[in-house]
Amino acid sequence: MNIKGIAILAAMVASSMGLSAQTDDPVIMTINGKPVLRSEFVYSYNKNNGEDVLERKSVKDYVELFANYKRKVEAALDTHLDTLTSYKKEFRQYRDQQVLPTLINDDDIEKEARRLYDAENERIGVNGLFDVSHILLYVKQNDDAAVLNAQKLRADSVYKALQAGADFEKLAREVSGDPGTAAKGGRIGWVTKGQLLMGFETAMMALKPGEYSAPVQTEVGYHIIKLNGRKSLDPYDSLRTNIMTFIEKRNLRKHIAENRVKELAQEQGISEEQVMDNKADAISATDQNMKYLIKEYHDGLLLYEISNREVWEKASKDEAGLEQFWKKNKKKYAWDEPRFKGIAYYTRNEKDIEAVKKCVKGKKFSEWAPILRETFNKDSVLNIRVEKGIFKKGTNGIVDRDIFGVADAKVKEIKDFPYTATFGKELKAPEEMSDVRALVVADYQDAMEKEWIKVLKAKYPVVVNEEVLATVKED
Repeated sequence: MNIKGIAILAAMVASSMGLSAQTDDPVIMTINGKPVLRSEFVYSYNKNNGEDVLERKSVKDYVELFANYKRKVEAALDTHLDTLTSYKKEFRQYRDQQVLPTLINDDDIEKEARRLYDAENERIGVNGLFDVSHILLYVKQNDDAAVLNAQKLRADSVYKALQAGADFEKLAREVSGDPGTAAKGGRIGWVTKGQLLMGFETAMMALKPGEYSAPVQTEVGYHIIKLNGRKSLDPYDSLRTNIMTFIEKRNLRKHIAENRVKELAQEQGISEEQVMDNKADAISATDQNMKYLIKEYHDGLLLYEISNREVWEKASKDEAGLEQFWKKNKKKYAWDEPRFKGIAYYTRNEKDIEAVKKCVKGKKFSEWAPILRETFNKDSVLNIRVEKGIFKKGTNGIVDRDIFGVADAKVKEIKDFPYTATFGKELKAPEEMSDVRALVVADYQDAMEKEWIKVLKAKYPVVVNEEVLATVKED
């Protein structure tokens, strides 16, 4: 940075320090000339150094991590990732999950509970609720007249037995063709008009509590219906707890809040997005934790996207770079004991043991799986069961027995696949990058990350106010 740049930066720092000196939340550092308040640093430090963190950082050590995090966010902003439609949509989804619940209060929930009760009461109407049971002599739609007549005779017989004093619940368990209610002595439970088949319903409404009907025919057969009881909907106060539970289980709070957003948008003549933006700004002005949580969503999504572009996805797709990195660092990936690179497999027929080996011999290891699938398991018929990979001792019973000579190896038995074998080779060390690809990719990403950080440090300078930093306490 030239002298002029340093002077401008120093002036910005001094200016921001002067402004914040009059508050309880001073600037703790500037990143690329932008002030970071002490409260934001403390929020981030505490959140990432809680009791559940395996390796807690000191405040001094955390400064570098925090600064690099902010540098990456600056890089994302410079790349205008925050203007992408996909980013905006995802950020709003995360943010609105936090903001939506604040748009309603207990009175709004109570109002919705009342509305649900009133709607149910109106639906039930003057007829009220019916506690009903039945015995069904089931008839299929395509059954002929002989079956229909036979079931009618059975229904008449059951009805006569009831008239002679037989127990309704006992008969329902023994003869009813409705398994769901038969196990409960025929009890359907509390229902309202409009919930049941028309013929059934008409007969039910003509009964008095304790009475049962003669056989009633519907499209599913013959019913003998018993009315156990009848009542109006219970008072609101007695059902309130159940309604509140229903609201929570169905996540109706979210629905209520979304309706509130629509109402506010119409009242204020603005979009629903603007309603949410205004509410988020209002909360952030008074609730510091919510302010930084929203900022965390905002910056975290940017960090993920820029890191994916500059390091994670970039490294995983850079085959030439990975290969070069592998060759340069081969010794790092040496194994402490031999591995078996190949397949362990089961077959239905003994002849397929050799057929499998011939099928993949001379082919690239990466091609074995599709070749075997196409040759032996075509048309969804399984003739072989295969596990392919690079095996350590103790990870596969067949490999342990056949390759590593483990006398008491436990080979899993698979029904209808009695024959087992292996094919491949034993390796003392990885022979190609793909043998340890996951490790190479991870290390290559780390290397790219370090180089990227060097570039970011040069581009986005950080100036720390040591006096303010010293006021941050470690729990």
